[in-house]
Amino acid sequence: MARISSSQYLWLGLLVLALILHFSPGPLGAFVTYPTEWVVSVTDQMNVAMRWFVDAFGPVFKAIGWLLEWPVFAAQKILAFLPWSVTCFIFMALSYLASGWRLALFALAAMLYMAGIGYWAESMNSLAIVLISVPMAIAVGFGLGVFGFYSKRARRIIMPLLDLLQTIPAFAYLLPILILFGFGTTVGLVASVLFAFPPTVRNTILGLRAVSAEIIEAGEISGANARQLFWKVRFPAAKSQILLGVNQTTMAALSMVIIASIIGGTNDIGWEVLSTMRKAQFGESLLAGFVIALMAMLLDRITHAFATRDRAISSDEKALKSWHLVLAIAGAVWLLSLVVPALAEWPENLVFDPAPAMNTGLENFILNWRLVLEAIKNSAFFFVMLPVKIGLIQAVSPFTWGFALTPVLSFAYAAALVVIAGFALVRARAAMGVTVLLIGATLYIGLTTMPWAVVLAAFVLLSYQTAGARLAIGTALGLGFLVIIGLWPQSALSIYLCGVGVFICFVLGSGIGIWAAHSQTVSTIVRPVIDTLQTMPLFVILIPFVMIFKIGEFTALLAIIAYAIVPAIRYTEHGLRNLPPDIIESATTLGATPAQLLFKVKLPLALPAIMLGLNQTIIYGISMLVITALVGTNGLGQRIYIGLGDGDFGVGMTAGIGMAIIAMIADRITQSVSLRKQQALGLKTEML
Repeated sequence: MARISSSQYLWLGLLVLALILHFSPGPLGAFVTYPTEWVVSVTDQMNVAMRWFVDAFGPVFKAIGWLLEWPVFAAQKILAFLPWSVTCFIFMALSYLASGWRLALFALAAMLYMAGIGYWAESMNSLAIVLISVPMAIAVGFGLGVFGFYSKRARRIIMPLLDLLQTIPAFAYLLPILILFGFGTTVGLVASVLFAFPPTVRNTILGLRAVSAEIIEAGEISGANARQLFWKVRFPAAKSQILLGVNQTTMAALSMVIIASIIGGTNDIGWEVLSTMRKAQFGESLLAGFVIALMAMLLDRITHAFATRDRAISSDEKALKSWHLVLAIAGAVWLLSLVVPALAEWPENLVFDPAPAMNTGLENFILNWRLVLEAIKNSAFFFVMLPVKIGLIQAVSPFTWGFALTPVLSFAYAAALVVIAGFALVRARAAMGVTVLLIGATLYIGLTTMPWAVVLAAFVLLSYQTAGARLAIGTALGLGFLVIIGLWPQSALSIYLCGVGVFICFVLGSGIGIWAAHSQTVSTIVRPVIDTLQTMPLFVILIPFVMIFKIGEFTALLAIIAYAIVPAIRYTEHGLRNLPPDIIESATTLGATPAQLLFKVKLPLALPAIMLGLNQTIIYGISMLVITALVGTNGLGQRIYIGLGDGDFGVGMTAGIGMAIIAMIADRITQSVSLRKQQALGLKTEML
């Protein structure tokens, strides 16, 4: 029989407390539902502070916004002036120099698609914002990264700031940008820079810190001064890691295209997606969304190829000659376009529009499969989502389950849990037994109806056990702040919806990742799918689910799964494909079966990467919550959207900070678990 540890007794104590507070709170009722008279509202104070800041510094920001508009306008004019054939050739040449003919052909196909569906001008307007925002984000990120590398004190300030910027939903800080800069192109530019520069900061610090002491010592022996030591020694050695940050920054900037279009007022592809989505035009919005997906995949492949390729394959002189040749051919194509009109502007008779057929196909699918779709939706909502949300005690009813949850059934449910937990205890599985009891009690009471004090204490205890006292104190302060300002009900709803989505994503995504890691055919099929899901605008991901299942929490859950499943698949496959080959060979030599090799060797070794995938899955799920507010879900995402729509800075920002608090707590917990696993395996650890 297993022995129950002291930490497990603490969890059992929380379980008992939850049952007591839920069924007979008595004088402790304030720990079940936080009294409204105890709420301390901070929204009014935040609005007053924001109005004062705008009155004091508004003209300065308006002037900055006016200056920032000019580079974007210039880039748009240049891209509009260039014939489509010249732009297409430049991207093909850039792709070829980065990765060869295969990527060049993909660039050709992507460019022909943009022109062929009639969105060339809108695509170039979006590309102009990216071409200006990415260099700005890289410059800001690199400068802060270098500063953070040299100054430990600065790094202590920079890293939490990055966490805040990356975890606060973009909708939340669009509002202060709008208030400060007003409507226009600048809003999209500033939002893209703020959202995109953190990856460059992180990778710059990580790359510079990873430069070996031997390389630095060799530079110092050669007589290099501080400036030469950085630019001639540290920077070249860290260049590959920094370029990976550039790759991520580019992708982050592209992900802001549609969100910025909401208030940017630019005739770009983001606005095209948004306007067609508002009209419920499935085909049109999906076709426009594919433009952003293709653009993102193309830029991702190019920047990733430049970041990871062998630096020895080309010298600076060869690269310079290559660019001279590219510019010469581009000039020749431009001259040819003056003679051949089809090379200057895409012919109207070659524009194709499959949107009507796509709309008709979707309508026929919904009509023919309506009963099946309704059955899937109702079964998932009533038998899975609702019990997690409000508990079996409220979810089970004659209307939903066909019977009522009588006291006898409740006693049988509790007895079954005790029997299973007792069996686990006898089998020396104390942790499993305690987990069964905790999950069973949570399902019976419900996440959103669980006493707030118990949920807060559970998060604090989990933080302490995984990362220590510092995170436990931070968790208590962060979640306590949400309780005091009256956002706990919305926070609980967000945790419930995101939690269910993340659980499904992690189980399903890890399974697909394991399959892809062991089958090149599956990997070849899965990769473009997850690339498309990751780069497809969040609004577009929502559209087919809304068209098929209408508005509601089930639709929101499907959208979260479609977006957040990508990291679970990608990191699981990556972790399993990059294991030490000597360990795998040793296990195979010892006669391990494929199942033993997977569960006893591969998965334990790949667990740090899988945990990182869980970390990113949680972040992705939280970022999708704001978008799901458009289909009727409540929670913090809905308050952010209300704040943006009403121009209420306090409402939107407090909800955004609430989501950031939840995201950072989850991030720190999963990172700590991953670091412990890496240390147990003797791997080099780094937490940024």
